[in-house]
Amino acid sequence: MAEASRWHRGGTPKPNLHYSKEVEIRTTLQELALYFIFLINLCILTFGMVNPHMYYLNKVMSSLFLDTSVPGDERTNFKSIRSITDFWKFMEGPLLEGLYWDAWYTKNTLYDLKNSSRIYYENILLGVPRVRQLKVRNNTCKVYSSLQSLMNECYDRYTSKNEDLADFGLKAETEWKYATPESTFPWHWGFVGVYRNGGFIFTLSKSKSETKNKFVHLQLNSWITRGTRVIFIDFSLYNANVNLFCIIRLVAEFPATGGIITSWQFYSVKLLRYVSYYDYIIASCEITFCIFLIVFTTQEAQKVREFKSAYFKSVWNWLELLLLVLCFVTVAFNIYCNIQIFLLLGDLLKNTEKYSDFYFLAYWHTYYNNILAVTIFFAWIKIFKFISFNKTMSQLSSTLSRCIKDIVGFAIMFFIIFFAYAQLGFLVFGSQVDDFSTFQNAIFAQFRIVLGDFNFAGIQQANRILGPIYFITFIFFVFFVLLNMFLAIINDTYSEVKADYSIGRRPDFELGKMIKKSYNNALEKLRLKKPEEDEDKKSTKSGDLVERARREGFDENEIQSAKQMKKWKERLEKKYYSAEIQDDYQPVTQQEFRELFLYAVELEKELHYVSLKLNRVMRKISTLQP
Repeated sequence: MAEASRWHRGGTPKPNLHYSKEVEIRTTLQELALYFIFLINLCILTFGMVNPHMYYLNKVMSSLFLDTSVPGDERTNFKSIRSITDFWKFMEGPLLEGLYWDAWYTKNTLYDLKNSSRIYYENILLGVPRVRQLKVRNNTCKVYSSLQSLMNECYDRYTSKNEDLADFGLKAETEWKYATPESTFPWHWGFVGVYRNGGFIFTLSKSKSETKNKFVHLQLNSWITRGTRVIFIDFSLYNANVNLFCIIRLVAEFPATGGIITSWQFYSVKLLRYVSYYDYIIASCEITFCIFLIVFTTQEAQKVREFKSAYFKSVWNWLELLLLVLCFVTVAFNIYCNIQIFLLLGDLLKNTEKYSDFYFLAYWHTYYNNILAVTIFFAWIKIFKFISFNKTMSQLSSTLSRCIKDIVGFAIMFFIIFFAYAQLGFLVFGSQVDDFSTFQNAIFAQFRIVLGDFNFAGIQQANRILGPIYFITFIFFVFFVLLNMFLAIINDTYSEVKADYSIGRRPDFELGKMIKKSYNNALEKLRLKKPEEDEDKKSTKSGDLVERARREGFDENEIQSAKQMKKWKERLEKKYYSAEIQDDYQPVTQQEFRELFLYAVELEKELHYVSLKLNRVMRKISTLQP
């Protein structure tokens, strides 16, 4: 019976499947209480994965390596470097000074450990940093025949097919030899291309002076060539005060157009999971989460086996399945990350003279956090399943379900116009305005225009004639016409739904009333509230009134007619004269009109009967007068 009641809320039951309202109310409250426990456990688990110190650690590291200016030029830092000369100035300046901290600000020795660097005095540098570049071969593209006399070399954009694998320069040293990529490590998605691992690699030294000499040596021997397409600078830190690893990757891309495009990644992750007492609380939450997952999976499997294809007719059941899939993916990611940390972390910490590649661990740990974030998002969305029986939520869901066809038709018309404007903006402004540099950027730029975030000056400067025409017509058709049509569809449908609910089309029961009833029952059992008169007592009192009417001489037909009139009166007054109904006009269905008409006929009969009685009494009174 409990399963039947739950299915009634989540899908289409079998025709012969009946349920008791009391059982349904009790089952719904039990499910809601159980799910709140699961949601609280999931919130503790997710917030335990995030530490506010992560933001501050990323902030101070980005400020040190991205915002520090190169020597002799206060306007140039890693974010603003645009040439190879600026790149080497950054390597010999902010990068070198930021990586090697071996003395306190008073020039005193900072620690007893040899060959150790403590960035900002609190973050130990793990291993040594690594610099890696990827190149493309010459003649990977063709020069137009008429221009071959001016240029006979051509270096295309980076792809795995165009990559240069041949040794170059001073071939005797490792940084001039190609290193084979490891297949298990993820590729890097940059602004210009997608880059694989491997390439020409050199690691820095524990000594600041040796590292500076290596930079000078590579610069003088042209380690960066015309074929260079990207350079990665990777290193990792550990802060014992907050038990966080910070994995840093600075990227300089050399597009085929020339110049340098910089980007960066800062990952603050907690790889050492179970250290403090709070970490063991998180571990208990993980175990509880797995128990809930098993219970919910068993319940859904029983529903599928019982209702078969009818199970998949409910949106809430699809949400249940999606949430279960995300939970299982989260558990799989967690297990995989813990195994990789257990296998790799010890090896990475053993040898401090080599580069420790924590990027792999940070990459998968970040994906685990993303999956966990999506999971808790849909877990919160599932609450609508329980509060959908509320009047307001029921009206909202009814409005969306009724106007879905109109919205689909509107969406087709909207996106035809929207994509037409996006392509127009891309073709007209794409070469000069960053917001329209690609077709995808043009789409998102137009969404931002709808929200009021736009760069009209850039559009006007790109094209003095088409710029204002594009902007004005887009605002008029999309903002003033189409969006208001969308709102009109929603408002019109909502008015219809509200009118239907005002004449009695309400949900079978509302969650707020259920909770209020349970609360009152609990207070009555604790004798904190006077018990209300229940239906049995009311029926007993009604029976006493019937017996009294019979003793007074009323016949059975009059008694039954009075009882029916009383029922109609109570029901219709509750429906049409409640405080919730406004004074404005509300439409009446055919069934409601029929009930009102019968009620009026009965009132007319009663009035006629009372009139006859009154006339009879008046005649008797008149005969008694002298």
